[in-house]
Amino acid sequence: MNTTEPAEAGTSRDSQLAARKAMVDDGPPCRVFFLVDSLDVGGSESQAVELALRLSRARYAVTLGCLRMQGPLLGRLQGSAVPVVEFHPRGGIDSLGGARQLLRLAWLLRRERFDVVHTHDLWSNLIGVPAAFLARVPVIVASQRDLSHLPWYKSRRRVWLRRIQGLSTVVLANAGSIREQLIQEGHLRAEKIRVIHNGVDLEKFDRDARNSGVVLANAGSGKRIVLVGNMTSEVKGHSVLIHAAPKILREFSDARFILVGDGACRKQFETQVGDLGLEKQFLFLGRRDDVPEVLAVCDIAVLPSRTEGLPNALLEYLAVGLASVGSNVGGNAEIVKDGVSGLLVPPENAELLADAVLRLLRDPDLARRLGHSGREYVQRRFGFDQLVEQIERLYSELLRRREPAYR
Repeated sequence: MNTTEPAEAGTSRDSQLAARKAMVDDGPPCRVFFLVDSLDVGGSESQAVELALRLSRARYAVTLGCLRMQGPLLGRLQGSAVPVVEFHPRGGIDSLGGARQLLRLAWLLRRERFDVVHTHDLWSNLIGVPAAFLARVPVIVASQRDLSHLPWYKSRRRVWLRRIQGLSTVVLANAGSIREQLIQEGHLRAEKIRVIHNGVDLEKFDRDARNSGVVLANAGSGKRIVLVGNMTSEVKGHSVLIHAAPKILREFSDARFILVGDGACRKQFETQVGDLGLEKQFLFLGRRDDVPEVLAVCDIAVLPSRTEGLPNALLEYLAVGLASVGSNVGGNAEIVKDGVSGLLVPPENAELLADAVLRLLRDPDLARRLGHSGREYVQRRFGFDQLVEQIERLYSELLRRREPAYR
């Protein structure tokens, strides 16, 4: 399939578009290249891998590239129809090694005549979008999946990110709040920014469809309050929950706090728990492969994030049917309607987080109603089927238009 070669002299733009439409609808699979930072367990990485595996094989042939070929998600791809290739920028993205990998990627994209390049996070945007532009890939989909909380966004280099995003055909956000932020910044046209929410594997997180068994040792018989989130930084609000715990425990002394996830800040969180003398009330589980089973034996879920895009964890809480408390930031409010499908509290407020958890512990009927309502909402709006349908529709629209990438 030759989709990136220049049209022969005399070929009209209308005939090119007609050929593209025929290819999208009836022809051989379009060649799609995904790029992610790594294959560690994270929101963007998990969504990209699941999407790569679920896109229609009849319509799309997906190759997945990563800047670091490491992480548990690599096993998810083994034996699949999705090949994986690494472009590791030794020395950093803005180094000579980064430039070499950018050119290597551009050469691959041009040689293999990819139709779509879709980058899924900050780091893959910085290499993948310029490489796709140099390779004259017809459709370039960049992503922003957070509210610009990383240090990179706050440095002078931020202007380069916005210019790189400007090279794309569209910038894809996973929450309306991210789109609004990008519009307010004024660096991108509103029509260039699209929103498609994350998906969740509803069958995998179906609490009623499986026997969870005993997955938590030494958790006791009291209520279990769970937080699922990477500990690579303080952004998921672990410290907020730790400081909320004493107020909760004064009324429910047998409650246990279950923390799922790992990262560089874990030692810091363990120290905070120790300073409060709460070692017996907190269980640090580390990274787990059985998160659905862990959630299924918990009572309340919390995500007191300081900033957020559209969190997988909150979708998974609701998919299991857990009464959930989230901070009112970013895409959390696009998942949870306060008092209907869960509770929302201000970010970085341990006192109000404790009050919300206590409200659910005191009123089991309310907790059940919120859990049931949240599960129904996620089933209607956030299944992977909806995500795949919307992405395929976006690709088809952009391939038919085949507009120049640079604005």
